[in-house]
Amino acid sequence: MSSLIIFPFLLGALAAYLVNYLADVLPVSRRLSHPVCQHCQTPYRWMDYFLFRKCPICNQQRTVRALVVQALLIAASLFLWVFPHHGFPFLLEFSLFVYLTLVFVIDLEHRLILHPVSLFGAIFALAVGIYLHSGNSLTNGIITTLVGGAVGFVIMLVFYFVGEWYVRFMSKKRGLDKNEVALGFGDVNLSGIIGLLLGWPGITAGLLFAVLAGGLTSLFLIIRMVLRKKYNAFTAIPYAPFLILGVVILLYL
Repeated sequence: MSSLIIFPFLLGALAAYLVNYLADVLPVSRRLSHPVCQHCQTPYRWMDYFLFRKCPICNQQRTVRALVVQALLIAASLFLWVFPHHGFPFLLEFSLFVYLTLVFVIDLEHRLILHPVSLFGAIFALAVGIYLHSGNSLTNGIITTLVGGAVGFVIMLVFYFVGEWYVRFMSKKRGLDKNEVALGFGDVNLSGIIGLLLGWPGITAGLLFAVLAGGLTSLFLIIRMVLRKKYNAFTAIPYAPFLILGVVILLYL
């Protein structure tokens, strides 16, 4: 048994290195490039980068996120290996979790969901969704998956335009420049991706969780700003983490 655990452990570690690397380079260069120190922009030596060493020039520590992601994905890989979901192959299940982790990290740090990441996610989610929802009928699986994706995309698109209208209205009313968005279009794309994964009517539960979790978090932030006398009506929060937490709870827990 101990020898079998080595495989998910190594897989989790390699996946974590991949997520950390992509989260470091894609928001900055929009392509696969050499990782650099976030403080002084000096390129890391690969060995220093993978061993989480300080920057050799400015002595800046790597972000805590790198270690958190490393621990999270190793733990997730081991958990899914030891407690497999019936009808959900380990490699497919873990690969999906890795993708969701990457989107979560990038949006949390940069409030950004990159279009190439969304495009890959849509193709991947379409395949996973059809696999999950097909059962005894491939046709039903395809329809359930596509309807879920369309509903998720359209509902979030409506929220996107309503948010745009609200920010524009409030900016004009207060005589302020519009420099924030209530909801990014990347969130619309992600909602469609999650709809493909959850299918119909599962996407309704996923969106409901995201709306409630996002609302409660916003309420907490508003109360905190009011107490600190730093209230800002246009303070934006990344929305993708709530969407991702919803799909993780519904698919994995």
